[in-house]
Amino acid sequence: MGLLFYMSCTRTYIRFCGKIKEKYEWGMNMKNVKFIHGADLHIDSPMLGLQALPNAIFKRILESTFRAVEHLISAAIEHQVDFVILAGDLFDLEDRSVRAQVFLRKQLERLQKEKMEVFIVHGNHDHLGGNWTKIELPSHVHIFGEDVKTKVFTAKNGTKVHLYGFSYPERHVYERKIQNYKREEGADFHIGILHGNIEGGANHGNYAPFEVKELLVKNFHYWALGHIHQRTILHEEPPIIYPGNIQGRHKNEQGMKGCYVVELKESDVKLDFIETSEIIWMELEIDASDISDFDSLYRICVEKMDGARMEGRGVLTTIKLTNLNTLDSNLLEDLLDVLQEGEKDEESFVWVIRFLAEEQVSWNRKELAKESDFYGELFKTIESFTEIEEATALLYKHHLARKYLSVLSESDMEEIIADAEILLMEKLLKQ
Repeated sequence: MGLLFYMSCTRTYIRFCGKIKEKYEWGMNMKNVKFIHGADLHIDSPMLGLQALPNAIFKRILESTFRAVEHLISAAIEHQVDFVILAGDLFDLEDRSVRAQVFLRKQLERLQKEKMEVFIVHGNHDHLGGNWTKIELPSHVHIFGEDVKTKVFTAKNGTKVHLYGFSYPERHVYERKIQNYKREEGADFHIGILHGNIEGGANHGNYAPFEVKELLVKNFHYWALGHIHQRTILHEEPPIIYPGNIQGRHKNEQGMKGCYVVELKESDVKLDFIETSEIIWMELEIDASDISDFDSLYRICVEKMDGARMEGRGVLTTIKLTNLNTLDSNLLEDLLDVLQEGEKDEESFVWVIRFLAEEQVSWNRKELAKESDFYGELFKTIESFTEIEEATALLYKHHLARKYLSVLSESDMEEIIADAEILLMEKLLKQ
């Protein structure tokens, strides 16, 4: 009886171990792939909207797009991804500098040593029609041409991926390239790479436009988008994602920037946002209603700045002061000098670019127009002004200046007009 019981237990144990082994082997064979999705590197991009800076801070800012790329590459190595996707605008200018190209090649060689492949599309800023001294990239880098094509990747675990994409042949691509994306069978996962504008999206050129529903019908597992600099998840299942640019370049590109580590599995998708910014733009706000002296304002500014400080990174900030009633606003220039002086030698600096004092100058258009025909005509001109492109035409035609200028969006034009009105009214009302 004891022998029969022992044999029965042994058979049960063997069957149990077999089930465990079967599940383990199934898990090991389950299809999955891990990759980095980055976009809009804009290597060698100038920082906009900055005045004179200390040399050390100026150099950090000038090098920030390069350092952000290093952070992205380091993240790929740290997370041991299978491959990297760079979804357009790797360079800021169509005539890519030799320095920017050599730098990128060296960074991609770091991935080559790790046997990680790279898939690249070029966008409107670094389109294929530019004129530049060509620096060859390593053999593990795959660049899509001007027509939508499919590239095949096979991971070490046998997972097969089809990647679909195209590069801009010239700066302006207005056609709906999404119509040319066609799923090809024979892969475990299908990934679309598209540098383009979501239909109706503002602040960016309406290049290679698309609607979310047009992407969904392709039945891909992931859409790696580029062009929009604000990190945005357009759809979750399947993921349709703008990772945003990897380094903010001016005050309208605030907050931490970065890329995504994406892990595609048969059952789900895992997304991890990785921070890459070397320099962070932000706005700090201070309610000055209870502040009556310079020292109090200085102390609260220092407190706000210390709260915004990030270890190993630089911060560029505008401080917005609301309800500044009793303090002489002329002292703000002195305060700015003092605050900047204290940050000159900081590794993790918080550099105040300027103050915005809400109550510094205020006006009522209707009341001023009643008082004077001059103001009435001025405000009518401001409201109807549409010649910004004409006014800036000389800059865009200049052989040096145009290299550093991007196309003005509708919001850029509105901001220029608003800033011009503030400047005019400050001059007029302070006389």
